[in-house]
This record gives sequence, structure tokens and C-alpha cells, in this order.
Amino acid sequence: MTLLLLAGTGEARQIAEALADRCTDFTVWLPGEGRIARDWPIAPARGTLADCLNDPAITAVLDATHPFSTDATQEATHICAERGLPYCLLWRPEWRAQSGDRWTHVLTEAEAAKHIPPGATVFVATGREGLAHFAALRAAHVYCRQIGAPDAPFPFPNGQYLIQNPPFPVEEEIALFQRLEIDWLVTRNTGSTRAVTKLTAARQLGLNVLMIDRPAPPDAPRAASVAEALEWAPAR
Repeated sequence: MTLLLLAGTGEARQIAEALADRCTDFTVWLPGEGRIARDWPIAPARGTLADCLNDPAITAVLDATHPFSTDATQEATHICAERGLPYCLLWRPEWRAQSGDRWTHVLTEAEAAKHIPPGATVFVATGREGLAHFAALRAAHVYCRQIGAPDAPFPFPNGQYLIQNPPFPVEEEIALFQRLEIDWLVTRNTGSTRAVTKLTAARQLGLNVLMIDRPAPPDAPRAASVAEALEWAPAR
């Protein structure tokens, strides 16, 4: 048996380390042309996702991609169904609003941009890929956090990148939001325990949060935690 682990989350690395410790036969596919390939316990697979999924040596697939990586998940479920491969999706619990939160639920970055009033200062925590949807906010200022140096200038004049690397403790997030005078936070409901600190900071500061709801998962077996995913993996 060779398990294919589709990465893209912090949990994927935890799973890989546990599988390596157990001497499980597995391989890892990394998104983004291997941008997160540093210090993995095994060398990542080469080729496209389709190449990896169609490798005859693969006998099961554990999908630990980002909850918003819908293209990768759809491709994986489709090929697994065609090949008759066991498939499991790591689907961590969503964030839930707590007392004091000021959330507005939206489906996309484009919808989020429509809620932002003139004169607002916005912290976009959804990555640079969706920035184009905020370009029309001429009377607002947009900050976008970037892990690692960007490969191009900020795409419109009324905004800038913030180059920072995790972790982001709550007290540092509070200080950052206060220094930048943020009043709107845009984020995706990833459910990440590491990224939840910005929501805690927003709650304490009374900031408005535009929460982009997670797309529905495929009709397939799911694991809600690393432990559940590891329970599924050896049985394959």
C-alpha cells in the first residue's frame, strides 16, 4: 500500500511526521509548485496532482489540502472515484461566532468588498489571489498580509502588503490592528487553530469581520482531526 497525502495545511505536516514515525509507506503532494516543501519528512512527489493521483502505486488518498482548495479536492475525488481508490478528506471544524463578535457572513471576496464603506481601513487575510476584488475601494485603504516577499508590487495604489511570518500571537495581532487603525477584517473560515488569533484580536477590539463561508465538502468520508485521519490511514 502507498498512501498519497495531499498537503496544504499545518495538519498535513503533522500527519506526514506521524506516518514517517510509523514507517508507513506514503508520498506527499504539495500545492503551489512546492513552495511549502521545506523540512518535510520525505521528499515530495513530482508532477501534477493528476499525475500523482493516477500513479498505479497509489492505493489510497488522504486529502489534507486547504479547505478553500476546491479545485484540488474536486480533482482528487473525481479521479479516486474513477480508479476506485479509498479517499478521506481532513475537514477541520469551522470557526463559530462568539459573544462580542461582529461577523457578517459572505460567500466570496467580491461580496465582501461590497460591504466595506468609504473611508474604511481593511485588513485582508485571504491572500493575494483575491485582492483584485478590492481594487474598486478607492476611498478605503487595504492591507494584505503576505508570508514571504511578494513577487510583484501591490496591485492598486490604495493598499500595501504586510510581510510577516507566523505565528501571530493575539497580543501582537491586537497591537498591529491598533497601529494600522484597522476597522474591517476580511478572512476565510478555514477553522485553523493557528489563524484564529486574528479573530480573538478583532473581538477584543470590536472590529467588523467579513467572514467568507467555507464551500461545502464533497460527499466523501471525512476526518475532523489529525487523530481521526491517522486512524483512517493505517486501515488502507
